[in-house]
Amino acid sequence: MIASFKDVCMDAADAHRLGGFWAGILDGELVDTGDGDTRIDPRGAASDAESIWVNTVPEPRTGKTRVHLDLRLADPEPAALLAAGARLVREPDAEISWWVLADPEGNQFCAFAPREGARPGVFELVVDSADPVAQANWWARVTGGRVETTAEGAASVVGAAGFPWDHWVFDPVPERKRVKNRVHWDVQLTGPEVTALIAAGATLLREPTPATAWWVLADPEGNEFCAFPTRPTP
Repeated sequence: MIASFKDVCMDAADAHRLGGFWAGILDGELVDTGDGDTRIDPRGAASDAESIWVNTVPEPRTGKTRVHLDLRLADPEPAALLAAGARLVREPDAEISWWVLADPEGNQFCAFAPREGARPGVFELVVDSADPVAQANWWARVTGGRVETTAEGAASVVGAAGFPWDHWVFDPVPERKRVKNRVHWDVQLTGPEVTALIAAGATLLREPTPATAWWVLADPEGNEFCAFPTRPTP
């Protein structure tokens, strides 16, 4: 294991507006970080890894949403999400049994009907992939998990260190990544440097700076992620 899953981040033109939307639908506390960004801390979260950071960026959203969250609804219909500002993209039909929605900045996500014994809120992180098995195996090596596959070609990382939700899924898609992801995840390194990640196949995009104490890297399919050095032992 090289790193553990740390949290999810979203880019936004308006971090307060987007953060307010996600805090509302996730029954979370919206935290103003004081630098133009926000954070959503879901109430009753089992770990800090369930927090979602919303970061202000200058560039507009372009292209397809290649990383998204799936939600379990509390009610049979997503009426509360639509009232909060979500936009309906696709209803359940003969092919899919869930709703596809978009948040106020156009990031798509899926909403699933309630299930007995399952709490409402985020239950999986989904990543588009040209080679889901290779991607899942790479992230399993990084985070200490194992890989499960489906007949449809999807692959999931199971037991990843720090991962807070039920499923981390890599879904097969025909198109390759072309633009920066608007949603990404962060990892916490087991050591003080990223050398093991780079040796494993990550690409270094940016070194830490005086203002940012983390590295920006990309996985083998170009998905950006941030790596934070291990926290010092108290």
